[in-house]
Amino acid sequence: MAGLSDVPDPYALAVRLDGRRVLVVGAGTVATRRLPDLLAAGARVDVVAPEASTEVAGWAAAGRLRLQRRAFRPEDVLEPEPAWLVLTATGAVDAEVAAVAEQHRVWCSRADDAAASAVHRPAVARGAADGPAEGISVAVTAGGDPRRAVAVRDAVLAGLESATLPVRAHRPGGGGPACGKVWLVGAGPGDAGLISVRGRALLAAADVVVADRLGTAEHLADLPPEVEVVDVGKSPGRHGTIQDRIHELLVEHARAGRRVVRLKGGDPFVLGRGGEEVEHCVAAGVEVEVVPGITSATAVPAAAGIPVTHRGVSTSFVVASGHDGAAGLGPLLHAHGSTLVLLMAVAHLAEITAALVAAGRDPATPAAVVERGWTPQQRTTSAPLGELARVAAARGVTNPAVVVVGDVAAVPLAARADDPGDR
Repeated sequence: MAGLSDVPDPYALAVRLDGRRVLVVGAGTVATRRLPDLLAAGARVDVVAPEASTEVAGWAAAGRLRLQRRAFRPEDVLEPEPAWLVLTATGAVDAEVAAVAEQHRVWCSRADDAAASAVHRPAVARGAADGPAEGISVAVTAGGDPRRAVAVRDAVLAGLESATLPVRAHRPGGGGPACGKVWLVGAGPGDAGLISVRGRALLAAADVVVADRLGTAEHLADLPPEVEVVDVGKSPGRHGTIQDRIHELLVEHARAGRRVVRLKGGDPFVLGRGGEEVEHCVAAGVEVEVVPGITSATAVPAAAGIPVTHRGVSTSFVVASGHDGAAGLGPLLHAHGSTLVLLMAVAHLAEITAALVAAGRDPATPAAVVERGWTPQQRTTSAPLGELARVAAARGVTNPAVVVVGDVAAVPLAARADDPGDR
């Protein structure tokens, strides 16, 4: 059998088969493997074979193709109308089928001998539907070495799905969703490496990025100049107004047919108001997907060597917002058996710690505040609960910061050189 390296390089084409007749001779393993792509391409498929696999029989029963259980006849290439393409995978009469197709100038792909085929099927990598590489297809040939072609295809596919290859569309309707879509992507806390693979890939494919200030700067710096970046960072007293405008922006851009990434620090559903943004998009008829992120509630204490649970110390933890002070904590003030993790609590730290002690927490309970976790400016301040607010104020602790209250704050898993040491 000749190898493909013995013949001139093939001329590559992408062939549209929607509504066109394709004849498949054979219904065994190889044909079964090739048929889904033909069906997905919209071809009208006729299968001729004495025996058929369970899958082929099922597709025939569902009306997705026409199956004739008999041997190949030369007239099959032309009847009931000439085929545009013939695939033969019988292991017995492939040469005969190819000869008939050649006689009538119909392209024929032989599964048994690619070098003897007028056309042959390359290894194909396709971006997943609704993913960052949607609409991209890459075909790989390798001079008659199918395993080499498959290895390259798989590497290309990994690059497409992770967006390490350029996947962003540059023309309207360039393979992405026909109408726009919103993805709420959690960027994680501080370090750009903490975003998920899917989140990074969607960011690389975005037309518009609506971004918070916290945890997003490094990601935004890597975006190409044609990507529109909308900074919706919030400041005290403006949360409500800005949140309403965020809702409007997401819907406006999606309705304009754009791929919109709402980039949020941490996780969108952990005190990130992601639920409100999803509700608004759904109410407006805009498709939306949430891509989880690493929440600062666990990641920032971990960066400081503080586990929120630890065998023999704590088997549970609760996360709450300290934005509204002690009044916003309600029954969590009495959750003595769990590690308490507070976000946005620095402004009310004295009030919250006093309320925890008043609710029965031992003022000697270990506690810590970790500022700017996963950044070069990270700093940990540790002190007993009853002293934490005073020590933090003396050190000038500011947001963004995570407060941890519980015995885990005294677990010595990592050196804290920046710690004042008065636990």
